[in-house]
Amino acid sequence: MASFLKELFNDNNSINEKSVVGFSSFICMVIALVVDLVTGYMGKPLVINEFIFDGFLVITLGAFGIASVDKWINNKNLKKEEEVEG
Repeated sequence: MASFLKELFNDNNSINEKSVVGFSSFICMVIALVVDLVTGYMGKPLVINEFIFDGFLVITLGAFGIASVDKWINNKNLKKEEEVEG
């Protein structure tokens, strides 16, 4: 775990930080959903402020959206470089 964190914060790494943040936020949303379902089944309300869940939703969509756009732009630039070289 320590080596993963060291690699994550290294400037020259192969880890996509946006995907890590998006996946972590998604896991938090899934945990909140499961806890809400379990407490609802037990008959007890789980009070999660809507803006907290919406915050995780925005972080997840934003991180995956930015990562997707970044990947698309990088592929587009690689194709242009290949055309110039070839």
